[in-house]
Amino acid sequence: MRILLLEDDQILCDSLKEFLELEGYTIDVAHRGPEVFDLTFNHAYDLYILDVNVPEVDGFDVLSELKDAGDETPAIYITALTDINSISRGFALGAEDYIKKPFDPEELLIRIKRKYQKEEELICLKDITYNPVTRVLQKSGQTIGLGDVQQNLFHALITSQNKIVESYLLMDFLEQPSANALRVNLAKLKNKLGIEIKNIRGKGYMIEKI
Repeated sequence: MRILLLEDDQILCDSLKEFLELEGYTIDVAHRGPEVFDLTFNHAYDLYILDVNVPEVDGFDVLSELKDAGDETPAIYITALTDINSISRGFALGAEDYIKKPFDPEELLIRIKRKYQKEEELICLKDITYNPVTRVLQKSGQTIGLGDVQQNLFHALITSQNKIVESYLLMDFLEQPSANALRVNLAKLKNKLGIEIKNIRGKGYMIEKI
């Protein structure tokens, strides 16, 4: 699932991008309204996440122009605007949802999963099937339970197949983060599931598509 994020707050933008990429989404970012038009010219998206108060062309006008051009991609507004007129305008322009700042990234994730991601999109690897929405993992048809740490590690890696997940991101899932602890947990995960997790020295780890 490819998402375009329009957000001019660099810290928030980086945080949301990192969070959603760990969940397996591909995220392209724009910090100014006109950048959205450049990106949508070159790529098709499954979802737009749009801040309203951004430079040059605000989020309302961005969505209005996209809709006028026949773009039916669903959109979520994220904004500090709380007055009813702003909310009404956003929905009138064709937004599917509206989240008021500040918000927990988990709230955004829940809304994305419930509204836009198809639950039948299973990830398959050898004899393993994994539902990234429900996080149900099956091996040879049998449901496998993982502890929280290994579940989060597996989710981050399997939803980013063929991409390196940097070590510092994976260590965020550990109770006592360290390079050694990460290696131990990944070794246990490999043995339990019978999968290969490739170590990209100095960078991180990845699961390759078969």
